[in-house]
Amino acid sequence: MATNSRGGREQALGAGNFYGAVDRKVEQCGAIFTELRHASPRKLPSHSHELPFLGIVLSGQYGERYLHQERQYTAFTAMYRPAGVPHEDEIGPCGVRLFEIEFRPAWRNRMADYPAMLDAARDDCHGGEIFWLGMKVFRELRAGPPSDDLVVQNLMTELLASIARVPEETEKQPSRWLTRIVEKLNSEFSQRLTLDELSAEAGVHAVHLSRVFRKSFGQGIGDYVHRRRVQAACELMLVDDRSLADISSATGFSDQSHFSRVFRRIAGTTPAFFRSKLTGITE
Repeated sequence: MATNSRGGREQALGAGNFYGAVDRKVEQCGAIFTELRHASPRKLPSHSHELPFLGIVLSGQYGERYLHQERQYTAFTAMYRPAGVPHEDEIGPCGVRLFEIEFRPAWRNRMADYPAMLDAARDDCHGGEIFWLGMKVFRELRAGPPSDDLVVQNLMTELLASIARVPEETEKQPSRWLTRIVEKLNSEFSQRLTLDELSAEAGVHAVHLSRVFRKSFGQGIGDYVHRRRVQAACELMLVDDRSLADISSATGFSDQSHFSRVFRRIAGTTPAFFRSKLTGITE
C-alpha cells in the first residue's frame, strides 16, 4: 500500500508493493519476487521504493523519469534502482508486464565489501549479464514452487555482483578451497546446503565462490547439485523398487513435483518414463 510522503507529492511504496495488477508474488531467500502488469497506458505518480530492486520488462514498454533523466524501456530490458529515490513512470500504449526482484537488507549485508556500488542505478538495455541472470531467476521461480534455495541464492549472488560491478578476481592456481567445496557437494548433495555455509567452508566471499565455481565447471553451484541429485536418483531407480516419491526425498528434493521438474530439465524426460524404459517398472 502506498503512503504519502514529502507533503503528498510523492508516494513511498513499502516492501512488496508496486503499482499495477500483481499476477504472482513469492518471498524466498531474503528477496521478494513480483510479477505485475499494466493493461493500458497511464501515468504513475511520483514514488519511491523502500527496498532496492531490479525490474525486468517481459513485454510492452514504459518510460521513466529518474534523477532528472528520461529513459525508455522495451521488452527484454532491465533496470536496477536503489531504495528511496523518487521516479515517475509512464506505461506504453500496449501496457507492460514486469518481473521485479526486491532485495531485503540481508543481501546488502552479504555484499558488505561493495556497498557503495549498490547505491547507483544501473540499466541493461542490450541483453547483458544483468538481464540474463535476472531471467534465470525468473525461469527458476516460474517453473513452479518450490524452488531450490541454493539455486536461487547462487543466482542472486551472481546477479548482485554484476549489478555492483564487482571485479573478477583471478586464481593463480587451482584452489584447495574449491576442491573442498566440490568434495562437500559430492558427499552432501542431498542435504539442505546454503551459499553462506559453502562460503564459510571455502573461506572466500560468496561472490568469488560463485564466479570461480561457474568458471571452473561451466555451471552454477545449484545446477551442479541438481545434476548430482538426478544422477543419484537414476542409480537408485536401477537397484531399488521404492516409489519415486521416496527416491526424490532420499536424493534431497523437496517433493516429487520438484524432482520431476528438475529431472525433466536435465534428462529431457520424466523420471517415470526414464525408469520404465530402464527397468520396466511403471508407477
